[in-house]
Amino acid sequence: MIAVRSSNLKAVDYDDDGLLVDFHGGRRYRFYGVPYDKFTGLLNAGSKGEYFAAHIKGRYRYRRIR
Repeated sequence: MIAVRSSNLKAVDYDDDGLLVDFHGGRRYRFYGVPYDKFTGLLNAGSKGEYFAAHIKGRYRYRRIR
């Protein structure tokens, strides 16, 4: 997991199964089918939370891991 500076997101990671997102508070979700360029866009965004909300949340199937 890669730690990120965000008031909402704690860490992110990417693998063959998709995007993993850890939120402050301990929740982890996997987002399926997220293209790699969306992951790099998230890492490079000035506001990780805004990027996540605009480009990932509600656009990809997801499952809560913990």
